[in-house]
Amino acid sequence: MDLANTSALVTGAASGLGAATAAVLAGRGAHVIGVDLAAATEKAPAVEGVTYVPADVTDPDQVRAAVAAASAAGPLRTVVNCAGIAPSARILGRSGPHDLGLFETVVRVNLLGTFTVLTLAAEAMAATEPVDEDGQRGVVVNTASVAAFEGQIGQAAYAASKGGVHSLTITAARDLAGQGIRVNTIAPGVIETPLVMTISEEYRAGLAEGVPFPHRLGRPAEFASLVETFVDNHYLNGTTIRMDGALRMAPR
Repeated sequence: MDLANTSALVTGAASGLGAATAAVLAGRGAHVIGVDLAAATEKAPAVEGVTYVPADVTDPDQVRAAVAAASAAGPLRTVVNCAGIAPSARILGRSGPHDLGLFETVVRVNLLGTFTVLTLAAEAMAATEPVDEDGQRGVVVNTASVAAFEGQIGQAAYAASKGGVHSLTITAARDLAGQGIRVNTIAPGVIETPLVMTISEEYRAGLAEGVPFPHRLGRPAEFASLVETFVDNHYLNGTTIRMDGALRMAPR
């Protein structure tokens, strides 16, 4: 799909997976609206073709404003959901049961936030003209995690939220087929994001040790490259692809 003179919406765009994706889409000629929290967008590096719009993905009004900004820049063809959080807590820990408010917050950001952006962006996409003889109007790429399949100890909330994103994929693709909108999901393993880079080099080496091949952590650029594959291969729809170097997470 030719992205020149189209618009793209990328959440979590101020750093990590979102930043890499926003830069790649802008490099292909898309006008990218990079969505992130205000504190993050204020510190985000300037990237040609990327306009940062502060918004909370759990706030429908803020998401509508971001979608409107994208639509004003050109027909909205590409949406990539990268915004998410990953706190850790056991269902029953030394201090008692899992904080129910924390569980709700994780699901609200990771799953409900993804659904909110998907839904409101799909509305805008559906109003555009098809780009090919198949009637395609655009593609949405969501971000799950290998935790959706092998959640570790302490990942109850995170795994549940990302499992929801994975399960949403095929239903969303079927729901939006009539509008010519494809929906796919990437389930990354351990990636060199700013959060991961804050942990010790020794611990990162241990994480890399568990990856069969390549024997290293994943890179944001590899995630962005897979987004491009979803954009370009029009027969990829309703699927979740693991990007994890054959990693299968152990219990801890």
